[in-house]
Amino acid sequence: MIPTEMAYSWSFWLTITALAVDLVIRIVALIVIPRNRRPGSAMAWLLAIFFIPYLGALLFLFIGSPRLGRRRRRKQQEINQFIQDATKDIDLVPADERWPKWLKQIVELNRTLGALPIVGGNDAELTIDYDDIIRRIAADIDSAKRYVHIEFYIFSSDTVTEPVFVAMENAIKRGVKVRVLFDHVAGLRTVSYRATRRRLTRIGADWDVMLPFAPLQRKYERPDLRNHRKLLVVDGETGWMGSQNIIDSTYLKKSNLKRGLHWHDAMVRLQGPIVRGLDVIFLTDWYSERDEMLPLDEMPLANSHDSRDDFDCQIVPSGPGFPTENNLRLFLALLYTATEKVIITSPYFVPDEALMYAITTATRRGVHVELFVSEEGDQALVHHAQRSYYEELLAAGVVIWLYKAPTILHSKHISIDNDVAVIGSSNMDMRSFSLNLEVSLMVRGKEFVRQMRGVEQQYRENSRQLTSEQWAKQPFFRTVLDGLARLTSALQ
Repeated sequence: MIPTEMAYSWSFWLTITALAVDLVIRIVALIVIPRNRRPGSAMAWLLAIFFIPYLGALLFLFIGSPRLGRRRRRKQQEINQFIQDATKDIDLVPADERWPKWLKQIVELNRTLGALPIVGGNDAELTIDYDDIIRRIAADIDSAKRYVHIEFYIFSSDTVTEPVFVAMENAIKRGVKVRVLFDHVAGLRTVSYRATRRRLTRIGADWDVMLPFAPLQRKYERPDLRNHRKLLVVDGETGWMGSQNIIDSTYLKKSNLKRGLHWHDAMVRLQGPIVRGLDVIFLTDWYSERDEMLPLDEMPLANSHDSRDDFDCQIVPSGPGFPTENNLRLFLALLYTATEKVIITSPYFVPDEALMYAITTATRRGVHVELFVSEEGDQALVHHAQRSYYEELLAAGVVIWLYKAPTILHSKHISIDNDVAVIGSSNMDMRSFSLNLEVSLMVRGKEFVRQMRGVEQQYRENSRQLTSEQWAKQPFFRTVLDGLARLTSALQ
């Protein structure tokens, strides 16, 4: 009898302890999670913890903080202060009659959030030919005389990107300093990760990984906080930025090859003083990873340029190193100021409540709004979450274009009326707003918007329009799956 009684006693007290721990987890969650967090995100985390308290609590401890570590945030503040001090007396673009009335306030918003000023006298050329972009980048590297700064979310050595690596090697042989940054976790997921590292070392590039996830080496950030930026600078005179990574357009994944998927992107080639702004972004990330402040004389913020188009441009960095979502605030401000037309292109469109209100409010103000997304998704959970917004968008009058499979439309840009456009690495989703380091470029210039209008027309020719009648025929199980995926998207 005694062993039985002891077993009963242990079972009783184990149950009491488990219930007590469960109650403590729930109470602590109610206190900690809602603090300084979006209501939707807080509710999603609370639901996860209340339904699966132990697993939910562990997940929250692992990926619950949407901010970079204190050391990295401090470095970002140092860089921001440097930029503010260096440019506080510089009036590079006085507002004139060419500006829409609302643009001055948005420029000030971007300046306050991201520190970088708007500068004039720039050329900006939009291009969407994937392989040609790689060849042209290689050609610009071939022209380098002093340095090349390369920063991409994914940077891979393969047959398509071979011209870039050959150009880098030749530049290094000429005495050009080549610095390379690419994201650690994204790199680990590519098939050529080790070969790329060996290749960079062999040719003599100065390279490092961004946001390394290496707990055993005491290098740790929340593993899904990633540096998603894509940019390249040659001698401070020519720059590239946009959505395209340096990798084969299939990403060389077996699943992509099996499904025939390949990526379609948009990049902008820049010349003029704005290129120095791109260099400042690289400087920030190099300093974060290497504790090395690059020589400031390499990257002055103002530089004369014999511009053909004279575009006014402003770089807007964003990410968890900043106290607020810089890219989201920019998009919201533009949506609320649009008077005629808004055209959005985003491969991953999972908006928060504020962005949905801004878009649907625009249509109800009489603004024509179009959205380009992919017919087929490469990330099932994100794709289903994205689909959960289609019904509301269609009901509000948004024109939705589905870019035909098997191409993934990976471009990321927005055009406002006929005056302003934004292009960069940022998706219209909560991950890009809160978890990824991104960089966006705002351009004021009717000619650049005309370039983007041409690109948008090419998208239409390769897309099918989604109608409310078509959407109403969606199978019920897909609607349920879309809704469940939408709930998980709020776990930020």
